[in-house]
Amino acid sequence: MQQWYEVLFENYAMKYDRESFVQGTMGECDFIEREINYDKTKRILDVGCGTGRHSIELAKRGYDLTGIDLSESQLKRAKEKAFAQKVSINFERQDARKLTFVNQFDLVIMLCEGAFCLMETDEMNFQILHNAAKALKPQGKLIFTTLNGLFPLFHSVQEFCASAAKEGNATYSNNSFDLMTFRDRHTIEIEDDLGNIKQLESNERYYVPSEITWLLKTLNFQTIDILAAKLGAFSRRDKLTTEDFEMLVVATISK
Repeated sequence: MQQWYEVLFENYAMKYDRESFVQGTMGECDFIEREINYDKTKRILDVGCGTGRHSIELAKRGYDLTGIDLSESQLKRAKEKAFAQKVSINFERQDARKLTFVNQFDLVIMLCEGAFCLMETDEMNFQILHNAAKALKPQGKLIFTTLNGLFPLFHSVQEFCASAAKEGNATYSNNSFDLMTFRDRHTIEIEDDLGNIKQLESNERYYVPSEITWLLKTLNFQTIDILAAKLGAFSRRDKLTTEDFEMLVVATISK
């Protein structure tokens, strides 16, 4: 049986690239470059790369990229875009819960909830972090975004999603946030690239900073910085608050 996130991304690549939450690529890649000191020798793994927006932009800037995703249609779109923009990227269909990379990358990125926090159990989410850690070389860095568990303690997730909605984009309704599990269940509706309307019952995990810190420390990450994730404008100056829907995590492994 397919999970909601597998069904969601079938034939949803062109429309996905028009979603408002994927429009911050340039500024986000600027931040990534600063974090690796513009060192073009760094090998980068993009987990949950989707249609390849970060991979392609970083490859255009001279970096060595591997992008993995579970969705065939998203990867097909990523390969088409990379070919059109004349960049060479190793795109592979892989499950982030089953990665086999060991000590191969200087940087792992998982942006725009690229796999992490979408899984149906906390154990699966942790496995993704574990595999990202395993893929890193000693002193390698992990940069990812995830949903901020502090936000729904003070705000309505449904009202926030409604206020951010734009015509032609995905819509979210019937939100139900569970304080015992920090999971938000809701109905997501999209029109896919073939014009089909999909209504899916989604389940996403929100994390509080102390959880993320503990999870990463168990995986031998030494330096862990948790910041606000501002669309297209990641910055170490933006400290996380209860007003931020997403958090940005930057961690360096000590193995």
